[in-house]
Amino acid sequence: MQVKETLNEGLKRGYQFTLPAADLAAEVDRQLAEAQPNIEMKGFRKGKVPMALLKKTYGQRVMGDAMQKSIDDAIGKHMQEGNVRPAMQPKIEMENGQEWKEGDDVVVNVSYELLPEIPEADLSAIELERLTVQPEDSAVTEALENLAKNAQSFEDRAEGEAAQSGDQVTIDFKGMVDGEAFEGGTAEGYPLVLGSGSFIPGFEDQLVGAKAGDSVNVNVRFPDDYGAPHLKGKDAVFETTVHAVKSPKAAEIDDELAKRFGADDLEALKSQIRERLAAEYQGASRALVKRQLLDRLDELVGFDLPQSLVDAEAAQIAHQLWHEEHPEEHGHNHGSIEPTDEHKKLAERRVRLGLLLADVGQKAEITVSDQEMTQAVMRQARNFPGQERAFFEFIQQNEAAQQQLRAPIFEDKVVDHIISGAKVTDRAVTKEELEKALETLDEV
Repeated sequence: MQVKETLNEGLKRGYQFTLPAADLAAEVDRQLAEAQPNIEMKGFRKGKVPMALLKKTYGQRVMGDAMQKSIDDAIGKHMQEGNVRPAMQPKIEMENGQEWKEGDDVVVNVSYELLPEIPEADLSAIELERLTVQPEDSAVTEALENLAKNAQSFEDRAEGEAAQSGDQVTIDFKGMVDGEAFEGGTAEGYPLVLGSGSFIPGFEDQLVGAKAGDSVNVNVRFPDDYGAPHLKGKDAVFETTVHAVKSPKAAEIDDELAKRFGADDLEALKSQIRERLAAEYQGASRALVKRQLLDRLDELVGFDLPQSLVDAEAAQIAHQLWHEEHPEEHGHNHGSIEPTDEHKKLAERRVRLGLLLADVGQKAEITVSDQEMTQAVMRQARNFPGQERAFFEFIQQNEAAQQQLRAPIFEDKVVDHIISGAKVTDRAVTKEELEKALETLDEV
């Protein structure tokens, strides 16, 4: 196999591999000779089929296999001997594929981009600020009040008293579009909390002020993005009868409330709330530190990026954001989505940081354990109730899916590794200051 370099520009590489016809013919003969002892044909004993007949019968099929094997072996040898680390799967094209005939040399063009060499950087010099928040009594009280509200009950209002926002009304309703009842638009004895937003916009508002025994025609318009296509944008009238009006009554904040939420008593529930709040604050603080770190790394280390990786990441970003903006579109029959300059800029950052973190993790010998992967799979499986076994089997059989689970775990471990060696200063702040910092993070 003859190899000639055709491109050497930045990270881009190109090579022309030429497989002489004589070498290809020799490989065909070798494969046929290897198979000959096991071949049987009518009129010949096993292993006694003449080579000429084998070539006539199997030559074309073996020629294709021999060509593919020779090319694969040559490219593999080239990669191994040159310690080549391609950024993506090499592009392989047969130059004379359309005109090629037996007896011609096979000419193949191979192109790829190299992964860049990552420059060394003093990561210990990175300075970070970590915000710390201690759960305050007021935050614990607020959480208790929310739990009491969620555990609230409803009591009948006095006879003739009108419904207010937050009240629960028990209703029968029958929905009509163009004078015809529609499927799913009828119910009896339905308990509806006014202001909960659980019904079509405008429905609950029109029941504020209603009394037990009232009949109300509720006029609404189905949203243009409503889930049922035959109801999108349609005007509807719901013939509604109010049977009961009840006002909310928050549960008492006491030991009984604590037991309803699995705690032994109120003090134990408060301790659980403090621990949960502390964990939430720590998680938020870590997210802020991680963003700081990634910003510092993005500024600290620069190197050439494989354009193929950037283009693939930009396309993925554009596709993901398009679906976020069009949640009603669940398929992928939406045509091509052209990445913007902003998508490309974000892609460059992600690729740069991804390559840098991978390099740091490799040098630090950071790995994702089987136990960590199992935990990740179990967490994801909870999103598919009743289909956990099928999800486990899918992950086991799909290397790409495994990598999707492994990548964020690996990234977080590398981030923690860098933070542990950086100069981190703690600063105590209030919950409100932490929340404001998070809002700024979301805007970036």
